[in-house]
Amino acid sequence: MKFVQISDLHVGGLFKQEAFNILVEEINELNPDAIIISGDLTDEGLIFQFKKASDEIKKFTCPNLIIFPGNHDYRHTGYLLFRKYFPSSSKQVYEFKSEKDNVVILSLDTALPDRDEGEVGDSQNLWINEVLKTYDNNVTKIVTMHHHLIAIPDTGFTNLVGILDSGDALRILTENGVSLVLCGHKHRPWLWNLGNLKIAYAGTSSSWRYRGIFEDTYNIIELKEKNINIDIKIVGGRKFPISELVKKYEPEKRLAFSK
Repeated sequence: MKFVQISDLHVGGLFKQEAFNILVEEINELNPDAIIISGDLTDEGLIFQFKKASDEIKKFTCPNLIIFPGNHDYRHTGYLLFRKYFPSSSKQVYEFKSEKDNVVILSLDTALPDRDEGEVGDSQNLWINEVLKTYDNNVTKIVTMHHHLIAIPDTGFTNLVGILDSGDALRILTENGVSLVLCGHKHRPWLWNLGNLKIAYAGTSSSWRYRGIFEDTYNIIELKEKNINIDIKIVGGRKFPISELVKKYEPEKRLAFSK
């Protein structure tokens, strides 16, 4: 079973049309079971950006699109427009089955109007708990959200604008045996391993808003008998395990500017 995560398209002034065209070709060729588009489809939440983002996303041939908003989409009353242009975003539970794997994916809305930080919220945390408890341990549980659940290297002060109630969310996720959380928001590919829980972050897939990794990237998630493999794919370039990126991280070089 194969899923693709793209994130932070930022359709607007910093959108890279050529990169997105290549992205579409590559993903359509992969023929994934679902494409997860993890927020910030637009740069400023403006109506013409929503129209263009909607038209661009229709280029994907995959019938299963899991779409939810980011903080940029909720700017300028974009929260009033998001579901109009992406009506499928109202669905939050997706089930996938193959001969060897059963998967459930929950999508969360963590965006707040005109705020950079995100929040899961009490009602959504209760909902996550209720839904996940209906699935047994034979089901691989994946949760997706825009904002980062745990801080990421190379993002500095901006680490403060993640999930405000991340502790509550982490408790719910770990207690219910979630195997993977997918986030966007920081434009910095990364992977944390917390026991049986993996938290994977996507970079920007088609914009100039780079941070740490200065190329357009997306994540490819493959499941086989409950084993999860996550690769990072450079748009128009090579594919490699996201764990390789983490392993090669050299903080002493990045901190050379420090006092």
